[in-house]
Amino acid sequence: MAIRTLFCIGINQNFFDATPEEAKDVWLAFGSMMNGIAALPGVTVLGNMDDDQSMVGPSTQWPWTCYVLADVPDQATVHAACNLFRTLVVGNGPYKLWKYAKVEARMGRELVVPAHLLPPAAAPAQA
Repeated sequence: MAIRTLFCIGINQNFFDATPEEAKDVWLAFGSMMNGIAALPGVTVLGNMDDDQSMVGPSTQWPWTCYVLADVPDQATVHAACNLFRTLVVGNGPYKLWKYAKVEARMGRELVVPAHLLPPAAAPAQA
């Protein structure tokens, strides 16, 4: 059974202090990280959300800047996804993505209400 995982990503002050060229390189590395999570064996990305229009500035804790919700096969794969922040080089280096962003992964399971607890479906309206 897959582990429902919410990757909570915070952009830090280093990104906001970056030159325009450096910020572009960070954005490209960020895209590689997003693609890298999706490419991990057994991962199904269910969606993502970017909070950058209603959250301005760095996020060092909740609320985060963006989120990725995925079904992941095991904890080792969750760790591999988080490790992308440590390994992806920004531009020509020497810095990795984790200089500019942090990630926390929340692992759990899909919340499913048993069918016998749901109210009966409403009857279709009669014309």
